[in-house]
Amino acid sequence: MQAAPQFSQLREIGQSIWLDNLSRGMLRSGELRRMVEAGEATGITTNPAIFRNAMATGEAYREERAALIASEPDAERRYERMAIADVQAACDVLSGVYQATAGDDGFVSLEVSPALAHDAQGTVEAARRLHAAVGRSNALIKIPGTAAGAEAFRQCIAEGISVNITLLFSLPQMERIFAAYLDGLEARRAAGGDLAGIKAVASFFMSRIDTLVDKRLDAAGSPGAAELKGQAAVAIGKLAYRRYQEIFAASRFQALQAGGARPQYLLWASTSTKNPAYPDLLYVEPLIGPQTINTVPDATLAAFRDHGRAARTIDTGLAQAAAVLERLAALGVDTTAVGEQLQTEGLALFEEAYAALLAAV
Repeated sequence: MQAAPQFSQLREIGQSIWLDNLSRGMLRSGELRRMVEAGEATGITTNPAIFRNAMATGEAYREERAALIASEPDAERRYERMAIADVQAACDVLSGVYQATAGDDGFVSLEVSPALAHDAQGTVEAARRLHAAVGRSNALIKIPGTAAGAEAFRQCIAEGISVNITLLFSLPQMERIFAAYLDGLEARRAAGGDLAGIKAVASFFMSRIDTLVDKRLDAAGSPGAAELKGQAAVAIGKLAYRRYQEIFAASRFQALQAGGARPQYLLWASTSTKNPAYPDLLYVEPLIGPQTINTVPDATLAAFRDHGRAARTIDTGLAQAAAVLERLAALGVDTTAVGEQLQTEGLALFEEAYAALLAAV
């Protein structure tokens, strides 16, 4: 399977494409291996909704699900048994990427229960358990970026557990996560721990930002409001990357990097456009830059393969991005408040998906 040239161009720029999908069917068919070998995907993210869709309808799970129902009374443990097996298999498919990039790429994410989003210690305990059960160096434990999640993240980093912090929607949420990462690295260094084997990413959910901001712009009904629709998410992403560069170029991180620490990459999630009037690569093409990841569903990957363009765009148009947020604020659209609402709503959606997942298994 020959990959389109833009995938290799992305790698040259320094951006990774991860697939926002995982199922036993794609593992058994060899589809995932073909995509990895073609260089189209170099990592995978999962969430409760993805596993619910796979396990509830996938024929590949039918026999194991029936056997587990007969032998394991706890639905969450039944789900974890099946999910961990899939994550292990995907990690093995991606192990070559992990080795070739010296641990910078080739990761698979597995999420803790969203019911623990406001329970820091419960999240840490779940992360330890899942990390040990998967037993792969290229696995990331996925933790929501709440206040409790940030504390759990700090502790996980201090313990050497690699993490994907998810459900980030605003610059203050990102700042909190970057601070927790640095705190965790410093705690690990103080305890004499190795920093080189730790990987962390911070996942910004793009399309959901525009969906909510657009609704608020419609409600504002002010002159100039309509022309700002569909601009908030990319603007926030560009400004987030600028802040990322500042934080990880500063002396505090440089001292940690000298001991082997890696910067916490920004990951663009929720990158399929929800508004059909918007370009299908709205959350891909404007956010290309070094030390970033874009996690895409199948349809967005296919769109990029078909007509995507690879060029460094993440640090262009920064003045315009700042102006977008200023204009939004002038219209009464508080992007920090938008981020808090979206994180709350995102957790509720994941909790619903997790409950449906457990019911299905």
